[in-house]
Amino acid sequence: MAWERTFVMLKPDTVQRGLAGEVLARFERKGLRVAALKLISVSQEQASRHYAVHEGKPFYEGLVQYIRSSPVVAMVLEGPDVITQVRALVGATRPNEAAPGTIRGDFGLDISNNLVHASDSNENAAFEIGVYFSEAEIVSYERDSDKWLAS
Repeated sequence: MAWERTFVMLKPDTVQRGLAGEVLARFERKGLRVAALKLISVSQEQASRHYAVHEGKPFYEGLVQYIRSSPVVAMVLEGPDVITQVRALVGATRPNEAAPGTIRGDFGLDISNNLVHASDSNENAAFEIGVYFSEAEIVSYERDSDKWLAS
């Protein structure tokens, strides 16, 4: 099975609550590879590009303010069917609807602070990766364990 890439952001509430390591560990325990990882303060330009699809909506300004309110952890993950895998681990957007055992189900309380952003399609993943990473910052590699995870 082909390995794909996706974009994941650990939002300000994850960083402020000291949950970044726990969340990252869940992705790694699943078997996904970290291809890029950095702690950043999101710029106005990055926030505007990231949320461009919501521009003009009543909640747009709140999204931009929130994502810029504290550092975030931006990452590129790789794995087979990685978008579906990550979204299953993250759980439903509304934490009160997220299943126990998912990141949002275990740690989330409110839709406004729902811990993680995860790309929902290959197209969006490619776009979002480009907002936060240059190609030179992404490192694809193989681990010995990869052969035991997917063939």
